[in-house]
Parts: sequence; structure tokens; C-alpha cells
Amino acid sequence: MRIFTTSLTTIFLLAIAGCNNEAADSKDNMKGPVVALGSEITLEGQLPSSLTEGLSPEEKSKLTEEILPYTSSDEPTPEEKFQKLREDAETGNAKAQTTLGVMYFTGEAISKDASGKVLRTDAAKAAAWFHRAALQGNANAQFNLGLMYATGQGGLTQDSVKAVDLFRKAALQGNADAQNNLGAMYHMGEGIKQDNAEAKKWYAKSAAQGNVDAQANLKTME
Repeated sequence: MRIFTTSLTTIFLLAIAGCNNEAADSKDNMKGPVVALGSEITLEGQLPSSLTEGLSPEEKSKLTEEILPYTSSDEPTPEEKFQKLREDAETGNAKAQTTLGVMYFTGEAISKDASGKVLRTDAAKAAAWFHRAALQGNANAQFNLGLMYATGQGGLTQDSVKAVDLFRKAALQGNADAQNNLGAMYHMGEGIKQDNAEAKKWYAKSAAQGNVDAQANLKTME
């Protein structure tokens, strides 16, 4: 019975995938013929010759447009975009704080521990940014922080009561994931007294917004 959603959400609709560790491990374990690495160095904005060999100039141009994203000299680099996001977050922009938290949680933002070791993900730093945004009433940050309290991630002590409180704050603002999770907490009696009527109510609110987990959860209570 699926009664608890575990995906982080953000106002910028960043694509949050599952842990990439499994993919990395699977690559290490792959067995097959040895493949020689290419020696060609391809400059930024160019395609390798293996893709363009035999093509006319017009065909090369069309292929380049299809594969390489359009960039201009005026467009900021990824580093510049991240620096601007960081600056916005540090000056109190709740949306930027939430997005930055997601990036640290997923490993899109590079972080280091006290010894200087690069961390693949930094849930503790993510939780800190979510907390700052949640205090400003950002529903996505409230949901994300609630999820971390519910699961005890990022160095946070598992606390179902705090999770319920944060899910409720986000749910009241219309966050469908938080509505589903609040329904789940009522359904399971986690952090709050078990109440099937309240569970159904919140599942229904989330399901009405198209949340498939909530729709499945609602069916289990019919």
C-alpha cells in the first residue's frame, strides 16, 4: 500500500531522480568487451568528427542545432548561474533557498566536509537551506524539510510530530505532495492521532490535483 511519497519537490520543478549511486555501482559491475577511448578533443560548441563525417555543411549545421543547446556570449555560464542563485539565497530569497537545498540534496551542487573531502550529496546543508526557506513560508521547503524530519535525514533527529506540522503548513498552501503525506501521517497515526476521516480528506485534496500517490492511497481506503 503506497501511503507515503518520498520525492522532493521545488518551485523551479527541478528534475529530482533517484539516488545515482545505484547507476554508478552498476557501471562498475558491468562486464563486456574492452572499448578504446577516443583520443579526439572536441571543443565546446563543436560536434566530434565521428558524428559529422560525410555530412554536407548544411547537414552538419542542422545536426549541431539539434544536439547542441543554443548559447550566446551574453548567456551566463552554469557557474555564474549558481553564484547568482547562491547570492539570492543568502539575501533571503526563499525560492532560491529551496532550489539550492534541492541541489545540495541531489548532488547538483558540490559540497565539502570539514576535512575538504568532496561530498556526493550534502543532506545537512540541504536541510539548513530548507529550514531558512520554510521559516519564510515557502510551501515546497516546508514539504522538503518535513520529509527530512519524517525520515531522519540530513543529521535531523527523526521527528514525526515536526514532520506533520510542516506537511500541514505546506498542505494548507495547496502543496499536493504535502497533502498526500499529511493524509499518510493520519492514515498511519504517525506524529498525530490516527484518523481515517482526516486521511481521506487530505488524500482527496491531493488526488484532485492529480497526485497519483494520493489517488492510489484513496483507493486503499474505499
